[in-house]
Amino acid sequence: MTTYQLLATAASGIEGLVGRELKDLGYDREVENGRVRFDGTTQDIAKTNLQLRTADRVKIIMGEFTAKTFDDLYEKTKALPWETILPMDAEFPVAGKSVKSKLHSVPNCQKMVKKAIVDRLSSVYHRRGRLPETGHLYPIEVSLLKDTALITIDTSGSSLFKRGYRQEKGGAPLKENMAAAIMKLTTWFPDKPLLDPTCGSGTLLIEAALMGKNIAPGLFRKFVSEDWDIFQADEYQNERIVAKKAINQEIQLDIMGCDIDHRMIEIAKRNAEAAGVDDQITFKQMQVKDFTTDKDFGIIVSNPPYGQRLNDEEYIHNLYRQMGDVYRPLKTWSKYILTSDLAFEEYYGEKATKRRKLYNGSLRTDLFQFWGERKRRQ
Repeated sequence: MTTYQLLATAASGIEGLVGRELKDLGYDREVENGRVRFDGTTQDIAKTNLQLRTADRVKIIMGEFTAKTFDDLYEKTKALPWETILPMDAEFPVAGKSVKSKLHSVPNCQKMVKKAIVDRLSSVYHRRGRLPETGHLYPIEVSLLKDTALITIDTSGSSLFKRGYRQEKGGAPLKENMAAAIMKLTTWFPDKPLLDPTCGSGTLLIEAALMGKNIAPGLFRKFVSEDWDIFQADEYQNERIVAKKAINQEIQLDIMGCDIDHRMIEIAKRNAEAAGVDDQITFKQMQVKDFTTDKDFGIIVSNPPYGQRLNDEEYIHNLYRQMGDVYRPLKTWSKYILTSDLAFEEYYGEKATKRRKLYNGSLRTDLFQFWGERKRRQ
């Protein structure tokens, strides 16, 4: 089978988590800023699209080269073996971006790459005139950074954060792969209690339940590359069968989601049902200040509303104070709060054990981590 150079892209700050996932799946990998390189066959493409929780996309690297002129870009793109992946009738839109490069006009870069591919395929397939582009979709991107062009084909289609279970969402939803990344940054394991006191549409808890039951995040969605000629007919189906067999059907998780808004609780319940984990999560309408527990060594994870999002600083800061009053006394519990308010600790009333900078889309957020006491080994 053909082995391809592959790229798993990721949000800034979580590429290391993607690298860890790939390592756990058995791949040698090289972590870079915003992406992870690895090699694999079409079966590996199917497997990683289905299994990666924190990545954005899985791409095939077609070529990487220096391009300081449009002639460079055209000739080196045309020299790539496009016919090994693209059939004559392939639909292949070209997206682009350019950072700190002489070829700074993205539209012109896209046009040049498109022309080079058309000319290559027309020559190989002995086609005169325009290519039909009536077949399956092959999304192509040219990315220029400091005069180095990286040309890729996206095998995922819609971003991997689109799991397919989110029926409805709140006003400022957390992407599913970012929610999974946050859960991986906590010390939660399936045998620990888990609480989200501001659960909104339930994304953090649903991602945790999928992890706890070992349900592949891409199990219930389709990928653009499933229709490509380079794949054998049953490769994706075989990976789905393997993923379904790996689901832990026996486990019962201790997960609770709360929100002050009863409408969000109903949305979260429907999303959990669509994800197949509604039996693993208890949702309850409740204010932060009303939470009590007699359990030990649990995990609290929260993406509370913040001022830049709801424009209500007084309410938000009061919520942070309530969180501190309720959660600080829980000495054996660890707490993980994601917010863009860098003064969070001041209102919460305690300095975080650790802070980690993340990006929710283009918005910088910090994950404030308050580590609880460790459970003594028997």
